Amino acid sequence: MSATASRSGLRDRARGAMLGLAVGDALGAPAENLKPSQIRERWGRIEGFVTDDPAGTDDTEYAIFSGLLLAAHGSALTVAHVESAWHEWIADLDEGPFRGAGFSERGTLENLRRGLAAPITAQHRHAWSDGLAMRAAPFGVYAAGRPAEAARLVSIDGTVSHDGEGIHGGRAVAAGVAAAMTGCDPDDVVLAALSVVPEDSWTARSLHRAVAAARRARRDPDATPLATERAVRSATVIGGYPWTDLAPEAVGLAFGAFAAARGDFAESVALAVNMGRDADTTGAVAGALAGALRGEGAIPAEWAKAIGPVRGSCLPSMAGRHVLDIADLLTPPPGGRERGVA
Repeated sequence: MSATASRSGLRDRARGAMLGLAVGDALGAPAENLKPSQIRERWGRIEGFVTDDPAGTDDTEYAIFSGLLLAAHGSALTVAHVESAWHEWIADLDEGPFRGAGFSERGTLENLRRGLAAPITAQHRHAWSDGLAMRAAPFGVYAAGRPAEAARLVSIDGTVSHDGEGIHGGRAVAAGVAAAMTGCDPDDVVLAALSVVPEDSWTARSLHRAVAAARRARRDPDATPLATERAVRSATVIGGYPWTDLAPEAVGLAFGAFAAARGDFAESVALAVNMGRDADTTGAVAGALAGALRGEGAIPAEWAKAIGPVRGSCLPSMAGRHVLDIADLLTPPPGGRERGVA
């Protein structure tokens, strides 16, 4: 394969990863915090957009935020760069109430606005949330084929807002996307994710359980999508726990859906969002993994067409940006390797 063809394929996967994230986010948003029984009662099974005006949430807008930051600094990214960007694009703007953000982001902003610096800014009650995992895909796109580097870079980003399992979740997603960008085997994507988190961590245990359940269900010729969803969900979700945005659970559900579908885009995302809980994030992560593995063309055209520039509903400073522009910034063009923020 020529270098030009190789770069063209890489860009296709990058666009698949970022567009897949946005599609999964928008598909899952109406089901966020719902139980599977509530999803079935309202829509039967989500197999497409269930609203007339689908849009992404903070997951897509924060992924764009991190993508722009990474495009500007690349492998030279530092915690100081990340902290400065949080101030410039979010914390120091006079934009009224902070709309649509998760608890980890709210806690981080409160600390930044109090004058605290990283890593103390991550010392809040939700440092274990999936807020880093939801924005981790750009790091895998940038560090295509280098899971360890993707994990290193996303850890730098996460130092401002997360700690412990919150960091582990981001590392797993970034590494998984990095492996998917240059691979063709979903099992290798799972192994890459597990390679960058401690084996005795909650994140690793959740990933193992979810993927094992997915593989068992896939081997059953009589398993329906509903049975697969129930198997992965029961292996991963902490029953009775009130918060749905904890990183080990969301990452486990997303990788479980991806493994059960063997990386098929539509099936991966549908499995993820129909399990409920933090459905926009699990849909976004599953979509990023499958999009990176299969490329932009694997995303159903009607879903892709629904994704426009983000509206700034959570981050007004990101309004008007499109995930595909971020994908192009993070990958080399066919004629050479140039990066820069437009």
